[in-house]
Amino acid sequence: MRSLVRAVGLLVVAGTIAAVLTGCSASRGSAAELTGDLAAHDPALAVGSAGHPSFVYSTGDQAIDGGGIEIRRSDDGVAWTMMGTVFAHRPAWIARTIPNVPNLWAPELIQHEGIWYLYYAASTFGSKHSAIGLATNTTLDPSAHGYHWVDRGPVLVSQTSDPYNAIDPALVVDASGEPWMAFGSFWSGIQLLPLTWPSGMPRAGAVPATIAGGRESPNAIEGAQLVRHGGRFYLFVSVGFCCRGIASTYQVAVGRSDAVTGPYLDEHGQAMLTGGGSIVLSTKGRMVGPGGESFSRGMLAFHYYDADVGGATTLAIRRVRLAEGWPVIDRGGSAR
Repeated sequence: MRSLVRAVGLLVVAGTIAAVLTGCSASRGSAAELTGDLAAHDPALAVGSAGHPSFVYSTGDQAIDGGGIEIRRSDDGVAWTMMGTVFAHRPAWIARTIPNVPNLWAPELIQHEGIWYLYYAASTFGSKHSAIGLATNTTLDPSAHGYHWVDRGPVLVSQTSDPYNAIDPALVVDASGEPWMAFGSFWSGIQLLPLTWPSGMPRAGAVPATIAGGRESPNAIEGAQLVRHGGRFYLFVSVGFCCRGIASTYQVAVGRSDAVTGPYLDEHGQAMLTGGGSIVLSTKGRMVGPGGESFSRGMLAFHYYDADVGGATTLAIRRVRLAEGWPVIDRGGSAR
């Protein structure tokens, strides 16, 4: 599962990758160039346009404001500052629906007609009695006039009897403007559910369909991210195990499809439904277990466990380019 707490010591706008995805070159340096408060697990990155700040929303820490979704800001994409958490008081429906939730996980952000939609997960580690919640706002900036998150309640709730787990939401908009939500972890794998505007809730009568999984027990796949670009849909997933510090085995894998509903195939033609997925990011040097990925304006945000500082959760941001239609993650370390 995505992290419940800060592991030992992105606008995820999951929509079209900006044009820079196809033509950008790698920034110099590595993720270590980022400075400030980088303890962001499952980051949701929103890269600001010219002259505007960037934001990272991320999994909450039980010791901070009751485990609410955390907010970090950067004016240059390099230096990051903690700005607090989303909810001063956790929505009451969470405790009624999923008892004993220590913190909120794995946020996702998408903008529609001037409104920001924040999706997030409420669960307990190892359980599929989980919920995906929704809140809306007109801005991501806590210092902006009119900033206020409005609770919209649960989007989807999974019970222990369900074959899927309602965590790790990820949004994409298809060519006709309709929203879709990927979600899930372990069990039956990654699911896809059509939503509707402007509510941001599931389409009437829709049921989840599996689009990735099929790995050896316990089917360790989660943290999906869906991206539309160039007439194709790219499904990124975190495979392996997170939240174990330097013993974490997370990797980022990807497949692509001509349709949002799949099938998603890797570079070798293997379906992600049967365990496929091309690895694009894995442990290297001090960067252990990268995953929890998100996209904004051609940039990839993810967390890793820093082996040089006891496996502390650390934010990284890399530029992404396409090589013959497949994403390649460069070594750049900033969101500019």
